[in-house]
Amino acid sequence: LKAWDCVTDAHLYFVNLHLNLPPPQVSFEVSVEARSCPAEDTSHAFTIKPAGFRDTLEVAVTYNCLCGCTGRAAPASGKCSGNGTYACGLCECDAGYLGARCECEEGASGDMHQAMCREAEGKPLCSGRGECSCNQCLCYESEFGNIYGPFCECDDFSCARYKGVLCSGHGECHCGECKCHAGYIGDNCNCSTKTDGCVSSDGQMCSGRGTCACGKCQCTEPGAFGETCEKCPTCPGVCSTKRDCIECKLFNSGRLADNQTCQKHCKDEIITTVDVLETDDPNAILCAYPVNNCVMKFTYSELASGKSNLTVLKEPACSSAPSAVTIVLAVIGSVVLIGIILLGLWKLLVTIHDRREFDRFQSERSRARYEMASNPLYRKPISTHNVEFTFNKLNKSYNGTVD
Repeated sequence: LKAWDCVTDAHLYFVNLHLNLPPPQVSFEVSVEARSCPAEDTSHAFTIKPAGFRDTLEVAVTYNCLCGCTGRAAPASGKCSGNGTYACGLCECDAGYLGARCECEEGASGDMHQAMCREAEGKPLCSGRGECSCNQCLCYESEFGNIYGPFCECDDFSCARYKGVLCSGHGECHCGECKCHAGYIGDNCNCSTKTDGCVSSDGQMCSGRGTCACGKCQCTEPGAFGETCEKCPTCPGVCSTKRDCIECKLFNSGRLADNQTCQKHCKDEIITTVDVLETDDPNAILCAYPVNNCVMKFTYSELASGKSNLTVLKEPACSSAPSAVTIVLAVIGSVVLIGIILLGLWKLLVTIHDRREFDRFQSERSRARYEMASNPLYRKPISTHNVEFTFNKLNKSYNGTVD
């Protein structure tokens, strides 16, 4: 909107609302706020016009400066220290008096009055952002916002910002502190408490690999990345996840066989079929799963664009069945091999037993001690016989033996 002949000391506020009605419509709300009352009760008018249109609208302005309570004014009221008229909750001081309660005379000043304008001893008067008049601070006006408080210590523009926006646009600044709107937290209200953006396509919070903070996933699983930590080439179970997408996209089978479910869960998967699977890519992960006594193999890698590249064999790899001759030879070979092994074990046990017996014999032999004795079968070559005889010689007799 454009405005002409604007009213002095009046501010205009425009709000345009887009209505979803056929045909499309736009509704404008215009608010006029008077900053002061004119000296004379005169009427004013201004003109507004939508940009790009020739139609105009003239708005007549009437000031409403009189309150209904003015008829109950109390001159020389005690609420105004007897120095003014109490009307509509305010004191209108008599000439020569100042203050909220008309308690001060013009020109009166002193340390006591100034002390009432300091937040603490040593602090500047009115925080350096106002003037001390009759025990109270009159805060300066600022182009950045409002300065307020008993000592002009507060304002509505010194709060924390996020990307240059006060309180991130999700809160109100009160005395240097952001008061966040519902659904937002943090010093600058930039942290959303909603978790909708952290739910992955499989319904898990951050794919079970992270935590949701300020409406965004912070991945804690090593190797995980993506808006919902859904990308993780090195995580266990990634092959089974990609298998579901291969089955539903290529063969229309598996637990994601429903077309809408498949498109939702596998929207970032690029699947390519090949006759021979190359595994020379160091960044690719080789996966395999059984299919009807065969093995389906595929490789999985992440692209710089954030999509997943899946290279799949056109047909599962199946091993050929062994022939009858091969089976018979394998059985015979197994029997012979088992026999040789058993024979070797028997020979080993016998050798060990004989060696132990020989060692025992040697040990007993070394401990044996024999006494000297004659052979009972031995006979001396010389035999001795005793023969008794008697003879006389020279009338002498002799008894003896002859050898």
